[in-house]
Amino acid sequence: MDINQASSLSSSAVVAAIPLMFAGAGELVAEKSGVLNLGVEGMMLMGAVTGYAVTAITGNPWLGILGAIVAGVLMSLVFAFLTITMLANQVATGLSLTIFGIGFSAYIGKPYTSAAVRATIDVLPIPGLTSIPVIGPAFFTLTPLGYLAFIMFGVIGWFLYRTRAGLVLRSVGESPSVAHSVGFPVVGVRYGATLFGGGMAGIAGGYYSIVYLHLWQEQLTSGRGWIALALVVFATWRPGRLLIGALLFGAVMALQFYAQAIGVPIPTQFLAMLPYVATVVVLVLISRNPNTIKLNAPASLGKPFFAAS
Repeated sequence: MDINQASSLSSSAVVAAIPLMFAGAGELVAEKSGVLNLGVEGMMLMGAVTGYAVTAITGNPWLGILGAIVAGVLMSLVFAFLTITMLANQVATGLSLTIFGIGFSAYIGKPYTSAAVRATIDVLPIPGLTSIPVIGPAFFTLTPLGYLAFIMFGVIGWFLYRTRAGLVLRSVGESPSVAHSVGFPVVGVRYGATLFGGGMAGIAGGYYSIVYLHLWQEQLTSGRGWIALALVVFATWRPGRLLIGALLFGAVMALQFYAQAIGVPIPTQFLAMLPYVATVVVLVLISRNPNTIKLNAPASLGKPFFAAS
């Protein structure tokens, strides 16, 4: 592999990681508040089809991204109402949300399956930095959304560990009853965190259809929402580790396409399995030490909260 191939591979890895970064960061914030939303895949698909449809109708990809965010937020609002207000089981509701998103996105996306949308979001190279070998094209020749994905991790890390609001959110995730007893708005915090997670999943889906693949088809995200969920556990609910994990999984996805391009004598179906095999392996390795998960997972994750007074 020469330097040009290495640069191309690293660029592909970063681009593939960006949707995982958005979806994973949103889910991390939601889970930090104690809400386990397994509907990430469904929200991403609704964001993808909505973003593509809005872009096709208006010719403006930024309006498409906005539409994707709105779709993700609305999906998460339904989830929040059912689980936070109505106290429905979070696991069952999240799975239902994914099933709904898969079916509904396929239905409303039928007119756009063969629609050609030329409008997209162009890359914005940073002068002077793009010439750095290998990492320059990968990290400094991104779209504005790509740069935003990296900035988001710094903002989320600062918010969670350097602000009072972040402390309140983490306290709600650890013990909502104690947080409620000292006057923190547990329900409001959980609603806000869940809607933020939905908006990030919507951006991730819109990025796939508008920027990354430039098309819409049924189940476009191909299970990437589940990988984003696994990344949160892999990162033990820490933003920095989540960023590294997303880049590693992006590299696995890029290797899949690189192996196909150079003609590696392995069936393409097996190469397509690589990201998911890597997900299973990582989760198995993490599960070998349950204390790691217990020490880092929010104590009230997935548990409903009912204010007695």
